[in-house]
Amino acid sequence: MSGKKWNVAMIGLGFGAEFIPIYQAHPNANVYAICQRNTEKMNVVGDRFKIEKRYTSYDDVLKDPNVDFVHINSPIPDHASMSLAALKAGKHVMCTVPMATTIEDCKAIVEMVKKTGLKYMMAETVVYAREYLFIKEMYQKGELGKIQHLAASHPQDMDGWPDYWERMIPMHYATHVVSPCLGLVDGKAEYVSCFGSGAVRDDIAKKSGNKFAVESCHIKVKDQDVVAHIWRFLYDVARQYRESFDVYGTKKSFEWTLVEGEPHVLHTAKKPEHEIASKIEVTDFAHLLPEPIRKFTKSIQDADHLSFIQGGGHGGSHPHLVHEMISALSENRDPRPNAVTAANWTCVGICAHESALKGGEIVRLPEFTLG
Repeated sequence: MSGKKWNVAMIGLGFGAEFIPIYQAHPNANVYAICQRNTEKMNVVGDRFKIEKRYTSYDDVLKDPNVDFVHINSPIPDHASMSLAALKAGKHVMCTVPMATTIEDCKAIVEMVKKTGLKYMMAETVVYAREYLFIKEMYQKGELGKIQHLAASHPQDMDGWPDYWERMIPMHYATHVVSPCLGLVDGKAEYVSCFGSGAVRDDIAKKSGNKFAVESCHIKVKDQDVVAHIWRFLYDVARQYRESFDVYGTKKSFEWTLVEGEPHVLHTAKKPEHEIASKIEVTDFAHLLPEPIRKFTKSIQDADHLSFIQGGGHGGSHPHLVHEMISALSENRDPRPNAVTAANWTCVGICAHESALKGGEIVRLPEFTLG
């Protein structure tokens, strides 16, 4: 990696502020500017982390020639427009999930990346969490054998969150369960079939335009014999928060714990029945990172933020995300996930909801997401 320091502008300082000390500790990054509409809140963060350049206008950030890339942590409805504006202004983009909430916006971002040659990374936490890295390492070593099936769930009670979540369709925020399934087998979703189940209360249904309490989807992986099953809900179902990821192989299978904080389970084939299942502790993967940011796999600045309380600290993924983006810029390569992959992962959920509205009909992923 070159010695260049990349100037990042942090857009949105709620969840986004968590990344500031990581960038500041990374040897090839510099938090050049912060941007927040609320001046008082922005100054609290700016003073805390000693950042001089402060903007209340996103347009002004994009006009600043010293900004190399933006890290967007704005509310979901703003992701697409902010990403497109940055790319048009000649800035690289890292944006929290999802990429967008419409197929049209996903396509526009993919086309703009292709047109400009700039880097786009969707900051999907799960594929950099220690559980995913643990399973990926096992798979690459051949310990799982052939993967036969994948499953993932993301139940969450969003009451008490910002009210824009009440207008969110659950499958439009599905990348946390789509990404580990497709990422592990390095595949793209070809088509989906999804069913809606139950019903949310009238006020949520009216705001979101979605009546289903739960949406359950099967994903066909292109050019592979593997199918993944994912399910999502946001309201009116009794369940502790869970971002789970199960992998079933011919040699070993990994199952996520049913209760947050308890050990995960590894199943090993051809053992006596009572020895097949064993509880395991997943190791940390800080060794993959530059030494100055390794501590951040276990350090959370704002442990009271709902995103962390209901997210288990995002599996220590934040410094991995930062390092991947900085590495991609330094090495002049696509970050993982790049725009096409991010579009595929995001459009799975959009197509899944369309399928649910059609009673489970197969809906194919758009061609531009298949790479």
